[in-house]
Amino acid sequence: MGLVRGMMIEQADGSFLQTHISDFASMLSQSVAAGASIGFVQPFSASDANEFWLSRVLPQVQDGSSVLFAARLGEDGPIAGTAQLVLPTMPNQAHKADVAKMMVHPDYRRRGIAGRLLTALIHEAQRRSFRLLTLDTRTNDSAQPLYAKFGFEVAGEIPGFAIDPDDPEKLDGTTYMYKWLGSAVGVKGDNG
Repeated sequence: MGLVRGMMIEQADGSFLQTHISDFASMLSQSVAAGASIGFVQPFSASDANEFWLSRVLPQVQDGSSVLFAARLGEDGPIAGTAQLVLPTMPNQAHKADVAKMMVHPDYRRRGIAGRLLTALIHEAQRRSFRLLTLDTRTNDSAQPLYAKFGFEVAGEIPGFAIDPDDPEKLDGTTYMYKWLGSAVGVKGDNG
């Protein structure tokens, strides 16, 4: 597996999300089925995923409280990944935004898509003059080293924060991370 050629990262408006809802729903349901800890537990169907995108994400994209990014495999290709930049809602947090629901379809992982999504999200946060980005991720999840590579630092961990997506008896910890934004995207290490 190598980098995906012809991949495009674009900001997705409400119309784009509605047009490609089946791709977004499939990606979410298959990510949860593959063990992604992104807020959902099994059983979780494509119908559940469809409802999430339409009832939770679409209104935020339409009202401008969230910026949705989509990674597409070519101009007419499928949606392979997504991430959201959630904008601040409180006056004392106007300087920061949150990274949310970053995922890559299981069929397209380990090809640089997550890094490209994160780069686009960071650039948009800088363009909007945010000074701080925050996120949370399952403790010791495979995404944590990626965030660290892009300059996110660990703020702390909370044990037993979320129910494991595959085992309702298991509680997973979450790690809160943050990144101070400068004039350039600071990536530690190689360009991966």
